[in-house]
Amino acid sequence: MEETARKLVAPGKGILAADESSGTIKKRFEAIGLESNPETNRIYRQLLFTTPGVNEFISGVILFDETIRQKTDEGINFPEYLSNQGIIPGIKVDKGAKEMANSPKELITEGFDGLRERLVEYKLLGAKFTKWRAVITIGDSIPTDICVNSNAEGLARFAALSQEVGLVPIVEPEVLMDGGHDIKKCESITYKTLKTVFIKLSEYKIHLPGMLLKPNWVHPGKDSGQKAVDSEIAEATLQVLKEVVPSEVPGIVFLSGGDSPEESTGHLNAMNVTGNSPWQLSFSFGRALQESVLKVWAGKVENIKLAQDEFYKRAKLNSLARSGEYKDSMEGING
Repeated sequence: MEETARKLVAPGKGILAADESSGTIKKRFEAIGLESNPETNRIYRQLLFTTPGVNEFISGVILFDETIRQKTDEGINFPEYLSNQGIIPGIKVDKGAKEMANSPKELITEGFDGLRERLVEYKLLGAKFTKWRAVITIGDSIPTDICVNSNAEGLARFAALSQEVGLVPIVEPEVLMDGGHDIKKCESITYKTLKTVFIKLSEYKIHLPGMLLKPNWVHPGKDSGQKAVDSEIAEATLQVLKEVVPSEVPGIVFLSGGDSPEESTGHLNAMNVTGNSPWQLSFSFGRALQESVLKVWAGKVENIKLAQDEFYKRAKLNSLARSGEYKDSMEGING
């Protein structure tokens, strides 16, 4: 597990989150006028996975249950194909965030029924790591302690079950950027959330060198009207992380949240420019790597090469951000 965790955050590389649920990929396909079905989903994921040279920048891919069972046109299972390219296959194992009982403005992640057995199956299918997302909402009188504690407990249970079968857990406590809160409020809630998560991880005896953390940026709420530059976001985020994340954790792989691809890459770059942290600061992006790729592809066979060029470019830009070498002018590069 330690070796896998280190490889996932190898310098210059990051993770592609291709684990969109059926509902999420349906919405993304609808935005480009395309119907989502298992075969269309397979063709799109194959486009990403078979992009020439992308293994220079992508260390691992988080798959969805449907995808881990699918094959390339040549009949090679996706996990096997990725492994042959030096890319580590992983799997999303939660069943999504649902309304909390008696607190419908808050969310609790489900998916423990049969999880132990599913983890064994996923390992047999080729997965080397797992991911579980918990969602924390900022609003009037929320998050409540029960929401934070329950989600932290869930993340720790998931991590323990994953490590039990030798899979590296990616622990994802996401404080949403939805809302009108300022950056200080996000900072305090992110601190509280991560502090609680690591208390629970300790109680569940999680082997920290064999896990990764996938947190949000510390960021003003989308409806706050406030703008924070990359350096402010990086400074606030690092301050929280250095207070609560043990140095034994090998890497932190940020989620993009509601930011654009360019904003996400800029934040990551600023994190690594600031530097001086005990962990590898990497990425586990879904939309920030795929948004422009989907638009270029548009479901058309004749656009696959152009879409792969776009994916290669976005992966390369985030690779540059891993060492603080990303520049806005790099948006013009093409491969």
